[in-house]
Amino acid sequence: MMDEIIKKIVQIRKQKGYSLENMAIELNISESAYRKIETNQTRLSLEKFLQISKILDTSINDLLGEKSHREYHQCNNNQGTFIGHQEFDNYYQESKEITHKLIISLESNIKDLQEEVSFLRNQLADKNSV
Repeated sequence: MMDEIIKKIVQIRKQKGYSLENMAIELNISESAYRKIETNQTRLSLEKFLQISKILDTSINDLLGEKSHREYHQCNNNQGTFIGHQEFDNYYQESKEITHKLIISLESNIKDLQEEVSFLRNQLADKNSV
């Protein structure tokens, strides 16, 4: 799934004519750090994902590959039959799916941070014991 999201980001970035350097500047990171995001060498954080969505002026749903669908209506009135369509997103389902994906991402980030804190505490304990 992450590969598909990254491909979509790259595709939209290129369509809009943004370079890797442009994206890096907007995200306040180095060009090499951004390149690692696009080559999936670095995990795309939720924060960066939301920033990229904003920079590319693209909805989160589009980046996640969520599709909208059309609903057709037919109305009969005194003047004849009217047929129209309305494009809409299933907001409840999308919100539920996005929330689930965000929770998974945040849980992963929390786990990584907990491991880092543990590592640093061990480093500090080793340093203090010397």
